[in-house]
Amino acid sequence: MKLVIDRLTKQYKNKIAVDRISVEFGSGVYGLLGANGAGKTTFMRMICGILTPTSGTVSFDGIDAGDEEYRAVLGYLPQDFGYYPDFTAWDFLMYMSILKGFDKKSARIRIQELLEFVSLKEVAKKKIKTYSGGMKQRLGIAQALINNPKILILDEPTAGLDPKERVRFRNVIENIGKESIVVLSTHIISDIEHIADNVLFMKDGKLIFNSPREDIKENLEEFYIKEFE
Repeated sequence: MKLVIDRLTKQYKNKIAVDRISVEFGSGVYGLLGANGAGKTTFMRMICGILTPTSGTVSFDGIDAGDEEYRAVLGYLPQDFGYYPDFTAWDFLMYMSILKGFDKKSARIRIQELLEFVSLKEVAKKKIKTYSGGMKQRLGIAQALINNPKILILDEPTAGLDPKERVRFRNVIENIGKESIVVLSTHIISDIEHIADNVLFMKDGKLIFNSPREDIKENLEEFYIKEFE
């Protein structure tokens, strides 16, 4: 299992948002850090095939990011995921599961599992527009996991979660990373400290650091501030 990013670049007129990044990901959790404007979201949107690169390629086991087969193994939680406010959580997850190719019976089983996991089972039939920010974020996590993805891209996934929910989520991501590729971008360095196998830093569109977490012998936040801020 290998996700290969080769000289990936995105340029908007005179601004280079992502600058010739080449990196390979195997199974595990990869924590992506960087200041606002570093290019993290643009980078992840290209990995997901949502944004077309100016140049460079993204592939998973030889499958191009633009292919339907690639999308079938992908899970993505953007910073602000789109939803229909008048849908219930159940309706929304059913809609997403059908898009992923589930039959209705399989979808119902998977949705029940996910609603239990994100603690939304009791409010599954309430409209999403009535949800708090944390509840919406938990729903976003559920939709990202619906197809048991081999590639899971998470952009600020624990925003709005309380400490107990955050710990629970970290445990699940750690387990997913044993058999899948998880790329996690967050400003909450403690999340990466606890679960990332590898740590990456971006600055000005470039990937400036890529190392196993175990090779960083000090507190991750202190190391990040000392080296890159």
